[in-house]
Amino acid sequence: MMLTITSRGLFLTALVTQLFVSVVSNGPAKGVTYDGKSLFINGRRMLLFSGSIHYPRCPPEMWPNIFKKAKEGGLNVIQTYVFWNIHEPVQGQFNFEGDYDLVKYIKTIGENGMYATLRVGPFIEAEWNYGGLPVWLKHVPNITFRSDNEPFMYHMEKFTKMIIKKMMDEKLFASQGGPIILSQIENEYNTVQKAYKEHGTAYVHWAGDMAVGLNTGVPWIMCKQSDAPGSVINTCNGRNCGDTFVGPNSPNKPILWTENWTAQYRAFGDPPSQRTAEDIAFSIARFFSKNGTLANYYMYYGGTNFGRTTSSFITTRYYDEAPLDEYGLQREPKWGHLRNLHDALKLSQKALLWGTPSLQEFSDDTEARVYEGKGNTCTAFLSNNNTLLDATVEFRGVKYYLPPRSISILPDCKIVVYNSRMIVSQHNERRYKDSNIANNLQWTMFKETIPTPDTSPLKFVEPLEHFSTTKDDSDYLWFTTSLKLDATQLNSATGRLVLEITSLGHLLHAFVNGEYIGSGHGTLIRKNFVFKKPISLKPGINYISILGATVGFPDSGSYLEHRVAGVRAITLLGLKTSPLDLSRKGWSHKISLDGEKNNIFTEQGSQKVKWTKADKGAALTWYKANFDAPEGNDPVAIQMETMSKGMVWVNGKSIGRYWPSYLSPLGNPSQGIYHIPRAFLKPKENLIVVLEEMGGKVEGIKIQTVNRDTICSIVREDYPPNAKTWRREMGVVSTKMKNPKPTANLACPENKIITHVEFASYGDPVGECGHLFPGNCTSPNSQKVVEQVKQLNQPLCFFFFKFYNSHAGMHYIQMKHSSCHCAVLLGKGKVCCAPGQEYI
Repeated sequence: MMLTITSRGLFLTALVTQLFVSVVSNGPAKGVTYDGKSLFINGRRMLLFSGSIHYPRCPPEMWPNIFKKAKEGGLNVIQTYVFWNIHEPVQGQFNFEGDYDLVKYIKTIGENGMYATLRVGPFIEAEWNYGGLPVWLKHVPNITFRSDNEPFMYHMEKFTKMIIKKMMDEKLFASQGGPIILSQIENEYNTVQKAYKEHGTAYVHWAGDMAVGLNTGVPWIMCKQSDAPGSVINTCNGRNCGDTFVGPNSPNKPILWTENWTAQYRAFGDPPSQRTAEDIAFSIARFFSKNGTLANYYMYYGGTNFGRTTSSFITTRYYDEAPLDEYGLQREPKWGHLRNLHDALKLSQKALLWGTPSLQEFSDDTEARVYEGKGNTCTAFLSNNNTLLDATVEFRGVKYYLPPRSISILPDCKIVVYNSRMIVSQHNERRYKDSNIANNLQWTMFKETIPTPDTSPLKFVEPLEHFSTTKDDSDYLWFTTSLKLDATQLNSATGRLVLEITSLGHLLHAFVNGEYIGSGHGTLIRKNFVFKKPISLKPGINYISILGATVGFPDSGSYLEHRVAGVRAITLLGLKTSPLDLSRKGWSHKISLDGEKNNIFTEQGSQKVKWTKADKGAALTWYKANFDAPEGNDPVAIQMETMSKGMVWVNGKSIGRYWPSYLSPLGNPSQGIYHIPRAFLKPKENLIVVLEEMGGKVEGIKIQTVNRDTICSIVREDYPPNAKTWRREMGVVSTKMKNPKPTANLACPENKIITHVEFASYGDPVGECGHLFPGNCTSPNSQKVVEQVKQLNQPLCFFFFKFYNSHAGMHYIQMKHSSCHCAVLLGKGKVCCAPGQEYI
């Protein structure tokens, strides 16, 4: 835990390590309507706090816990896309089972007392393979995606109707008493609409009319679609919709925000991406201060892109910087700071939904946005839009301090219960720990056979286009040819030539006479590249084998059906005569790898090949081992930084592509550690299979557990008390405790207990949670005082500190155990936190 306090300078900081030890009831079904202010859900207005959580990106076993944490974070809506290509991977063959059980997912949302937004699409983008479109659609004759095109509209309408029927048959729309309150058709179409000219405009209107005609009893939305037709609501996507959204295209439509990006999705080769809790909180407060009534965090939980589900070059980890990280752990302070924001806005709900707005400008950068209703209903948002300078404003006779680029929320137009820049929630740090029992990995290996033209069945004069040939059945496509040379053609001095390969993406591995000579790849921005490597050829027959590979199909832009990839031109440089163009020499092709076809990543399939003891890592090698499930209940990960590129399977399930050899500009892998859901594991003898494309050190692979057990609180004296300190009764905002002051609260997640204090400072410490150091000014008693309140001999799951100033200006601290907020299992009994002990 970490705790900090200051009056513009002094902080108290403590760091603690911890160790582990409903159905929606809506009354009569009335459905969902709207006006220019908000949605009406079963006849009732409400503020809606929503988060994107995608069912294919976490196993069903994780859904209830993820929803529980989302609800505890103040959300009342879960948003998800529908992923066409996982439900209909083969035309006419559907899969809604297991990880893809959409009905179960929506029901689980309702059972957790929340609403749902169903983004049907069926084009979704989402950094998902082919934007969610099934690859078979590309091969429908005369098709043009997302246009006024009969083949596309036929298949799109057919799938959309099937999804809606499935939801209605299970009574999942709010109009039937279910949790779905909104549905979305299409996705950010404005970004490509001009490319289709009049066919784009016609398509948008057709799609909207088709969706509305399905009569679900809930509104339809289109995100980033300024010309959303008829009753379809156009919504905003972006980081600052409170300032960038021009508003709905009708005064009778409410202001809705479907995507507030909590970070930035990451591609291989990207450096870490962050978006601060303060910045997100400012954007949300700004949006609700300007008549917004629904805001959605994209993503609230990003999860994992298992298998081959990512779009081009996207990492396996998805939006790990969201309020809930890839493992489902609360990322603090982001999760807690947003929870406090939701609490503050809920205190303001009556004024925001029923009050009359007004604007008072104090300066170019400062303003008050006020909502006043009948009686004493009043809420104010005091804003400082200057990113560098703080400000003090006088509002209704009282002076209020505003840090740079911040918003204070006064739910009664008097008391500041929240400021977007002042974080009073706890912080934490994620740590990885090598498992004590899972790392006795005895690796064996199987090497892929490099094919020749004789073993490659698909013949063509030139290299075939990659996407159309594999049809996404595999990332891999072999291109092979033979070349006969005599001694007079070779360079007599060195015998060294250069092989040049022009590729449209995404990467390739080259072999000459069965020997690996190197690899090349493009990037997310520039997928095409030229590979050049020196090679040695011999007089007689030589074999050139190129393994082309994709890293997901594209997910954005116009005319996706015409995208191409793969090897295009091959030239041999350095001959005595002239460069030799091999592009039309005659090429043989083979889809997939032998190990893939034999499913050697499964128990049964692994018996089809002969495994030998692993030795020095080589290209195109499969590795196999067994391990027991790690100790405890913490999430599980695998450290892959000693490997290059490939894929990992655990008990036959792919945890996704890995590519730690692709370094960011900072010199580090974009992703080196990968999530293994505990749902994939058995207690004993779990099979792990690794496909390594370029060669790596398999002995460096480690099974780890993941925790956020280092928790911290950093609070200043001039911060407002926690938003949960306040309540609204009979229209009056009041405190739940006597003389409220800023508090540093620490709470252990997942039934863990605080075990010891690692750092404490009442002063000006430096660093961040997990890496704190004393500054120039600190109280020498800080650690002792915090350890007293901790009482190391007693289990403790929650405690808080209060801060006061004496008349002499010295800082005194009162520390107090709270009543027990959680029960901790110790042996066979339950022990609660001790209440009521105070220390000065």
